[in-house]
Amino acid sequence: MKRTDAPLVFAITSKGDDISNALAQKMKTYLLDFDLRYDEEEPDLVISVGGDGTLLYAFHRYCHRLDKTAFVGVHTGHLGFYADWVPEELEKLVIAIAKTPYQVVEYPLLEVTIRYLNGGSEAKYLALNECTVKCVSGTLVMDVEIRGDLFERFRGDGLCISTPTGSTAYNKALGGAILHPSLEAIQVTEMASINNRVFRTIGSPLVLPAHHTCLLKPVNHVDFQITIDHLSLLHKEVKSIQCRVADEKVRFARFRPFPFWRRVRDSFIAD
Repeated sequence: MKRTDAPLVFAITSKGDDISNALAQKMKTYLLDFDLRYDEEEPDLVISVGGDGTLLYAFHRYCHRLDKTAFVGVHTGHLGFYADWVPEELEKLVIAIAKTPYQVVEYPLLEVTIRYLNGGSEAKYLALNECTVKCVSGTLVMDVEIRGDLFERFRGDGLCISTPTGSTAYNKALGGAILHPSLEAIQVTEMASINNRVFRTIGSPLVLPAHHTCLLKPVNHVDFQITIDHLSLLHKEVKSIQCRVADEKVRFARFRPFPFWRRVRDSFIAD
């Protein structure tokens, strides 16, 4: 992104603890001293101070303007997967934001469309990490269609549909693969599927390209607990749940290189 004559407009989202709040306030003061403009409604850059959950909150707060807003993360606790900076680098980051044109890296998102039996308005969501589907009680039984064809009848605890960046979150805990975010894809991963002489599921994560749509159709229950990232909602009278690679993308501001595989290594296996 090239810096124009107009001052950069920024906003800061804090985790809310004392350390994050103090750091956020210090950054705000410094950036205002550089004649940048603070605006929580229409920022060019959103600085997330906290952890991955803080950045997820910021993403959903500004998901209506993803083509205009970029994100950068500062982690104040354990190493966050989405956070490039640590508190000790505060002044370096402030100077970079104020003085340096930044690169924009775009990552794919998950679009989830929920349709209802009563003919009501469909609900549409964007997920940065994943969507999960579980029954309110009992076993989840879903017909899984891919590109309009029945693939399998799933029975088990639930299903997780993740983005490439979200592949390192809940999906990884379920045994899913880690996908590089340059891949325009989504991943479908099972939660404790039932496999015996009567019932069969594929048992392996499925990676679907951008032009393939996954449609989940309820078989017995119609009320489901559906999560979109950190948001958990009860949906009643569900007819279908459609998952696909979204047209929209999330934009991250990069002030220095941070290769994806280094990020994975630092987050999970580095000392």
